[in-house]
Amino acid sequence: MAWLWLFLAGLLEIGWAVGLKLSEGFTRLWPSVWTAVAMAASIFLLGVALRSLPVGTAYAVWTGIGAVGTAAFGMLVLGEPATALKIGGVALIAAGIAMLKLSA
Repeated sequence: MAWLWLFLAGLLEIGWAVGLKLSEGFTRLWPSVWTAVAMAASIFLLGVALRSLPVGTAYAVWTGIGAVGTAAFGMLVLGEPATALKIGGVALIAAGIAMLKLSA
C-alpha cells in the first residue's frame, strides 16, 4: 500500500509543479489554490508512505515521478521543446526510479 501512496504523492507533485506555472507567480486565484492543496496533499501522502518505506528510496522516487511527469507535461501539453537530450535525461530519471523500486 505504501507504494500506492507514494505514487499518488508523485502525481500530486506533478500537479503542484504545473500549478506553479499556471498560477503565474501566484497572481491567479484558482491555480494558486490548486497548487497549495496539491502541495499539502503530496507531502501528506509522502509522509504516509514513509511509515514503511526507506526515506532515501521514497524521497528519490517521489521527486523522480514529479520530475518525469512535469517534464513530460511541459513537452506534451505546454509546448516546451522536446529535444533528444531532454528526452534522454527524462528516460534516465525514469530508469533510476525503476531501479530504486526494484531495490526496495
